[in-house]
Amino acid sequence: MSTEKVKRAIYLVIGTVALVLGAVGLFLPVLPTTPFVILAAACYLRSSKRMHTWILQSELFGETIKNYQAGRGLRRETKIRALTLMWATISISAFLFVDELIFRGAMLLVAAGVTIYILRLPTLT
Repeated sequence: MSTEKVKRAIYLVIGTVALVLGAVGLFLPVLPTTPFVILAAACYLRSSKRMHTWILQSELFGETIKNYQAGRGLRRETKIRALTLMWATISISAFLFVDELIFRGAMLLVAAGVTIYILRLPTLT
């Protein structure tokens, strides 16, 4: 099997796992849907034209992905929901389940980085 085929297979698996997590996030409020679905679309773009086309045409996810990929950003509600759920999940995890200060700090640093990234994206009205 060629290196390119292996890369495509890895992207396909990661994209599918991300899509499943994003779909679960529709029902579990502590799991953010948008970042997982955007990751899935990016992986499908690199692995399967058919899957990428399918996710772009999805009624649930298509509009958000198209806006993001076109550089138009995310809707205000999407940003608020993603950041609120991310910070709630990270805070609960960091302070209730993680004992090591270095790991807490790493988690909070990642959350801060994602927050900066999301806030810098254009906001759709």
